[in-house]
Amino acid sequence: MATPELGRAANIFDVARLAGVSHQTVSRVINGLPNVRPATKERVEKAMAQLRYSPSPAARALVTKRTRTIGLITPAAVDYGPSSIALHFTMAARAARYSVDTISTPDGDPAAWRAALETLLRQRVDAIVVNVADTAVLELVSGLEIAIPLVAAGSSPRRGPRLVSIDQYRGARQAVRHLAELGHRRILHVAGPVKAGDAAERVRGWRDELAEHRLEVVEPQHGDWSAASGYRIGLELDLEPGTAIFVGNDQMAIGLMSALRQRKLRVPDDISIVGFDDTPEAGYLDPPLTTIRQDFESLGKMMMQKVLVGLEESDGAGSDTPLPTELIERASTKPVEPRAVKLA
Repeated sequence: MATPELGRAANIFDVARLAGVSHQTVSRVINGLPNVRPATKERVEKAMAQLRYSPSPAARALVTKRTRTIGLITPAAVDYGPSSIALHFTMAARAARYSVDTISTPDGDPAAWRAALETLLRQRVDAIVVNVADTAVLELVSGLEIAIPLVAAGSSPRRGPRLVSIDQYRGARQAVRHLAELGHRRILHVAGPVKAGDAAERVRGWRDELAEHRLEVVEPQHGDWSAASGYRIGLELDLEPGTAIFVGNDQMAIGLMSALRQRKLRVPDDISIVGFDDTPEAGYLDPPLTTIRQDFESLGKMMMQKVLVGLEESDGAGSDTPLPTELIERASTKPVEPRAVKLA
């Protein structure tokens, strides 16, 4: 049976492996929650003793004593979306007179996220908020049961009382509907990373809106959210006049537009483009970018509201309705001219 590396304190996941149970079960035993068989409880307690695992006394004392500190785990990335969410949540927390301890972790690394959770559980935090980009990490977070409120910001087709989100699916449908109503019959998609929840929801919305208009689906090209990946994909796309492209974020759209200029294709005369996010520079591009605006400020406030509900109410549920998006129409899209329509 695996044991912790030399010099490292045991954590809840080490106990779970040694006892042959899930980390959720260990959490139930630690926090005195029901629905744990006596034999299972005994096995967990033996594993804790063997590993000399000591749960944070601060977490146990939160019922009667609070530190007015919230732990925030966020991807170690400079992308506009995650950084904006972290900023607005921190501002909302400070407005409620809470401080925020932030840990940045590599995106898509569940082990790093587990370590960050353990670190915060051993500190005197009143709640934990996670800003989740990777679907595997979201599954991990959704299954956790801890003694303090846990709120996640992430995208998933499934809703839950702990999850707050912006409606990526309907935002994507807005983008595609806008292009279809302009007369575009060939609407490509440059998507974000395959494992990113936001990207998956945008792909799902793109597909469903194409189906609604009975348009052909050309498999999306996946970038990594960066302008460089949008540029690379833009050099390789099979394009023709009258094509439209829904791009998974504004940064990739910036790179894509640069590649199209290199290919002597004009936006929007030859190719219409819609981005996603409405970054501060989107309105100052040449041409200004039509895009889908996300309300990161409201999302940050919603996350903090869920934390407060969790601290004051036993169920800590609240609304799980995703926040709406908004189409911001600028000059990178235009109606299809009759000469650009490809006849069947």
